[in-house]
Amino acid sequence: MLSRLDKRNLRNGLLFISPWILGFIVLQVYPIGYSFYLSVTEYSGFGNPFFTGLANFRELFTDPVLPLAIYNTLFYTALAVPIGLVVAIAIALAMNQKVREVSVYRAILYLPSILPAFALVFVWILFTNPQYGLMNQIFRAFNLPFIDWIGDPRFTKPSIVILAQYGAGGPALIFLASLRSIPRDLYESAEIDGAGVFRKFFSITLPMLTPVILYQLILGLSGGLQVFTQAFIISGGARGGTVGSQNSLYFYVLYIYQNAFKYSKMGYAACLSVMFFGVSVIIALVVFRWGRSWVNYDV
Repeated sequence: MLSRLDKRNLRNGLLFISPWILGFIVLQVYPIGYSFYLSVTEYSGFGNPFFTGLANFRELFTDPVLPLAIYNTLFYTALAVPIGLVVAIAIALAMNQKVREVSVYRAILYLPSILPAFALVFVWILFTNPQYGLMNQIFRAFNLPFIDWIGDPRFTKPSIVILAQYGAGGPALIFLASLRSIPRDLYESAEIDGAGVFRKFFSITLPMLTPVILYQLILGLSGGLQVFTQAFIISGGARGGTVGSQNSLYFYVLYIYQNAFKYSKMGYAACLSVMFFGVSVIIALVVFRWGRSWVNYDV
């Protein structure tokens, strides 16, 4: 039984968070629910949706393009997420060094992560241009083989993976906060026992970072599976171009976008979104379950 004070505190608390609750319902719950509704309809974006039952879901099993979109997305995610974790931890370790003007170095390492994604993509296109791009000029200077980063289907996805590492500054700040919270006496005890730099990293630093690694792994998987902007711009999607060289950048979310706004198949696009939502939830649950075997929450 709540007292009068508890009721007043509950009322005031709900009142203060009501803008967030309203935004969550309008911008999250309603779109998800509406997507479930559209997934069982045929809808072009105009007029009224026509109920078709499970027809869209049956089409998933006969769609010849869907396997390619799934493969490209999983290939990118399998590369970008672990590499991103390693890069973020390396940047955090660099940020944690006791050197002069360390705050300036931290700002420099963090800045690329706050730049708009589309701006980074346009800079990357210029940087990797086959004719006058700086990267290939460097390769030529060292007599390295020429690489068409955005035209050769063998290198388009690795190119997007490299580009994704420019956003590692954000996760690096979280890793830095975790590094700063590790008790110093653990390192001092290890030094007394004769532990070197690598032993201290793998026996103390890395185990203490595992909760943050799990957190960043979940976010990385979510972001990797939703990759869209880079492929959309590089492939000329905004101009109606092809989806990368030999469709090597045909990612899952880009396929959803094309079905919804290029082919006017809103119902089928919603069906793809529902499947994506379900698979994402399953992956998150599996990762959390897997994390129980290696995440360390004890000092």
